[in-house]
Amino acid sequence: MRFQFVLGEVFSGLRRNTTMVVAVVLVTFVSLTFVGAAALLQAQISKLKDDWYDLVEVSVFLCPEGSVAPTCAGGEATDAQVDAVRQIIDTELTDEVSKVYFESKEQAFEAFSERYPDGYQGTQLTADDMQASLRLKLSDAEQFAVVSDVLSGRDGVEIVEDQRAVFEPLFRTLNVATLLAAGLAGVMLLAAVLLITTTIRLSAVSRRKETEIMRLVGASNLFIQLPFLLEGALAAVLGSLLAGGGLWLAVRFMVSDWLERSVDWVAYVSEVDVLRVAPLLVIMAVALAALSSFFTLNRYTRI
Repeated sequence: MRFQFVLGEVFSGLRRNTTMVVAVVLVTFVSLTFVGAAALLQAQISKLKDDWYDLVEVSVFLCPEGSVAPTCAGGEATDAQVDAVRQIIDTELTDEVSKVYFESKEQAFEAFSERYPDGYQGTQLTADDMQASLRLKLSDAEQFAVVSDVLSGRDGVEIVEDQRAVFEPLFRTLNVATLLAAGLAGVMLLAAVLLITTTIRLSAVSRRKETEIMRLVGASNLFIQLPFLLEGALAAVLGSLLAGGGLWLAVRFMVSDWLERSVDWVAYVSEVDVLRVAPLLVIMAVALAALSSFFTLNRYTRI
């Protein structure tokens, strides 16, 4: 009987404040959509790093003829110097380096010719213009600094280059986009808290006489406040469900059906990632309602 009474009060309050409830739903929907988008964008960055960092290598460029680097004072790197560098890798970098490839000038020229069949900026180069190198596959891409510290400054080594630097600008841009989405989400969440608070306050004021009667007949604070709490929670949860549904549709049709088919060499977030984020959105919605109700109800439902 009490449960039916509480439900009746909840739906009665929702009908009385329809406009405010719709506003709460929409603001919660928009704010949690930004929250979910920020979470999915961060998941996308992690996927890109996992895939691309596993593919990149550390290039140890050996001294070419005519280099002005201090370690290349003797001219082009000799076989003895190359063997010495290999020995250092085998002894001091066993845990950091999983595989070593030697790329000769001829192999470098072959790769160059495939990439630039008409020459580079109108200049035709030969194998003698290329630079031999050691290509290192790291066990952990984050250990580049260790490898660089050990190999830099060795005789025969001109420079140690990390190919991850090619991707860092992209990741920085995506991280900035994530921060912007999170910032907008924070502003919208604040707006949602204020709207939920206003909705609960209006509902409590409109039913103040009913609240006084319930207090006089001995109703507890929890029983009096529960309908108002549920009103805010239902509106917020509905907004979170709309946010989850909107994100699912966006990933389904914009990412899986369009972007993934257009650019198929990149790992993308999927509907599964949205389903992982969706429960967090619902929890946040309930937390918003609880936070908004905590201060409002004690003020407007106590006599």
